Amino acid sequence: METVQAHQNEKRLYTAQVHTVGGRENGAARSADGDLDVRLSIPGSGRPGTNPEQLLAAGWSACFEGAIAHVARSRHIRLPSDPAIDAEVDLNTADDGFFLRARLNVSLPGLERDVAQSIVEEAHKTCPYSKALKGNIDIAVNLV
Repeated sequence: METVQAHQNEKRLYTAQVHTVGGRENGAARSADGDLDVRLSIPGSGRPGTNPEQLLAAGWSACFEGAIAHVARSRHIRLPSDPAIDAEVDLNTADDGFFLRARLNVSLPGLERDVAQSIVEEAHKTCPYSKALKGNIDIAVNLV
């Protein structure tokens, strides 16, 4: 079992608790508070349910949008009312097994491109999902 790295002045803000049975093939995942309750299925199977790749895409893009808002607030920049993120997570296979590749395509209409680009770059440095994924899978964050 791996040890958890301690961070200086660490303060836990939240712990998600999810119980999963059946895995991606024909499973279900439910959070302890009941707010998340999803069926799982293999991508392209035609069975009802989502899959881990869609869940990662949703989680990363939602977290990243929060990081964008945080950066904009800290810089006293008003964000447009319609920022959007299109997330893509690829499930791939190669000789050494399965692997993921992921992209975020960020739209911040109404902001000057250089301002929007700097916000996206700083958000990528502060977003917990970006930090967790960086160096572990191929990722790209694009301002569109």
